[in-house]
Amino acid sequence: MCTVTYLPLQKNGFILTSNRDESVTRKTALPPTKYSINGTTVFFPKDLEAQGTWIATSPTKYTLCLLNGAFEKHTHQPPYAKSRGLVLLDIFQYASCQEYASQYNFVGIEPFTLIIICNNTDAVKLYELRWDGNHAHLKKLPIEKPAIWSSVTLYKKEVIEQREQWFHEWLKNNTIYTVQEILFFHHFAGNGAAQHNLIMDIKEKKTVSVTSIAHENLSRTIIYEDLVNKVRKRCRFY
Repeated sequence: MCTVTYLPLQKNGFILTSNRDESVTRKTALPPTKYSINGTTVFFPKDLEAQGTWIATSPTKYTLCLLNGAFEKHTHQPPYAKSRGLVLLDIFQYASCQEYASQYNFVGIEPFTLIIICNNTDAVKLYELRWDGNHAHLKKLPIEKPAIWSSVTLYKKEVIEQREQWFHEWLKNNTIYTVQEILFFHHFAGNGAAQHNLIMDIKEKKTVSVTSIAHENLSRTIIYEDLVNKVRKRCRFY
């Protein structure tokens, strides 16, 4: 949930890819499975501690990914009202992300950034929702422009800017976007410093999984790589 890239594809397609950086003591998540939420079919890997997720997709509604923190690093002050991984899934109760941003009760929730792709119509839309602990900030982003996000709770401004530069350099060398190539970026981008590479490793946290969701023409796929147990799963969904 700590490094996310978005790539646009032709005909309202996209690739959303996430590196999940987590505590080494946290339970391993279950691989992506089909669930029903408020009558909507949703696919996501499940976090076994909070029963939520950091990334999810529905063929008929939203594709989402969550990062810890909003605009700047905050002080962790538990207990919180609800896990952010469950707050993410609650969006499927709403007809639009605007309703979710304006009507959901975020009070008592730890700050986060949520990437929202509305893929339920022919005109796909991309949004960024940041909850800073006091206000929800919803921003529409250009659907045709690639983007990268890094968690402000783990990475300093200069490290985030360095990752953005790595991404821009990758874009220069990859004019045709594929899942294979962006997964290569998510595995190997870096400067050799274990704490700054996209596959990061510090004393108490490391990258535990990589997930890539692709909507391309009529094809819908999820690739989930469990780096702890060295398991790779690829599934199609409709």
